[in-house]
Amino acid sequence: MDLGIKGRRALVCAASKGLGRACAVALANEGVHVTLVARGVEALEATAAEIRKANPGVEVTTVAADITTPEGREAALKVCPQPDILINNAGGPPPGDFRNWTRDDWIKALDANMLTPIELIKATVDPMIARKFGRVVNITSAAVKAPIDVLGLSNGARTGLTGFVAGLSRKTVKHNVTINALLPGPFDTDRLRTVSAGQAKAAGVPVEEVLGKRAAENPAGRFGDPEEFGAACAFLCSAKAGYITGQNILLDGGAFPGTL
Repeated sequence: MDLGIKGRRALVCAASKGLGRACAVALANEGVHVTLVARGVEALEATAAEIRKANPGVEVTTVAADITTPEGREAALKVCPQPDILINNAGGPPPGDFRNWTRDDWIKALDANMLTPIELIKATVDPMIARKFGRVVNITSAAVKAPIDVLGLSNGARTGLTGFVAGLSRKTVKHNVTINALLPGPFDTDRLRTVSAGQAKAAGVPVEEVLGKRAAENPAGRFGDPEEFGAACAFLCSAKAGYITGQNILLDGGAFPGTL
């Protein structure tokens, strides 16, 4: 299927690894020029080089910055001031007990996982409306749909973003500007393996045992492949997806047990 976005420009946050990288790769494979933002220069440039090699006709630019800071957003928007596609993504806050969280912990979580996406949408949505094309995809979490008690900071911040988008997305869609969210469950990423390694160490068992048990507990019997996530993202960004807006799409292998 031709997704109809060849030649468009995308700003992809946290794009050097994991799900952000998968989205950048999928968009570039469709002929989209991509600007990749991430904090780690080495991984960022390695990802950019791989994308350039696979897609010689695609422009790939990089911004080594923390997108959750005003300075990072300014740097990203200077390089890609008017993207047709915006992929909002940032690492989640740490787990814990809400009794131990301070106001500063909450503000940091809100800045990263709610206010940063809103600021980037604010900076880019009106030009999208003027051009009569725009696609915003917020990478949030399956915890928006099924909260995880130890991830209260993430639950709160990402659900706040979801509520905000629910209203805005109904105002922009008539201009062919859609805003949606992808809610990942467990995907085979460096982050999942790092967390599992910590759990294995605490339990005194091999990391393969922790990974195997967690994968087996999923109805799909496995973790998600980041490539699958990237493909879903690319479709939501396509010219074919103009009638989809304000949606929160779970990619969790069927882990959420509800009907709706």
